[in-house]
Amino acid sequence: MKKIVSTDYINKEVVVKIDRKLGSKHPKHGFLYLLNYGYIPNTLSGDGEEIDAYVLGIHEPIEEFKGTVIAVIHRINDDDDKLIVVPKNINYSDDAIKALTEFQEKFFESIIIRK
Repeated sequence: MKKIVSTDYINKEVVVKIDRKLGSKHPKHGFLYLLNYGYIPNTLSGDGEEIDAYVLGIHEPIEEFKGTVIAVIHRINDDDDKLIVVPKNINYSDDAIKALTEFQEKFFESIIIRK
């Protein structure tokens, strides 16, 4: 499997398999997921796992989501970027992305990358 830089996904349509649904608890750390969180099948991230993705703009637990990548949260102190995936023609500011993902991203130093 070829490793693709996560920023290559910006402005592309992807399918996210949700493995941590809105309202579920993190299996190890116990915090609640305040949005749907999953991964892009058949990809490879810096941590050796599939590329993770936050799904914004969907306010109910889901199994899978097809949407557009508008940004990447690039973790400075961790090798695990996160895609920001939204419904078509929806956008979020950097501040909104930070606020919506803060429940998990507060544990890491990161920047938001856009094209």
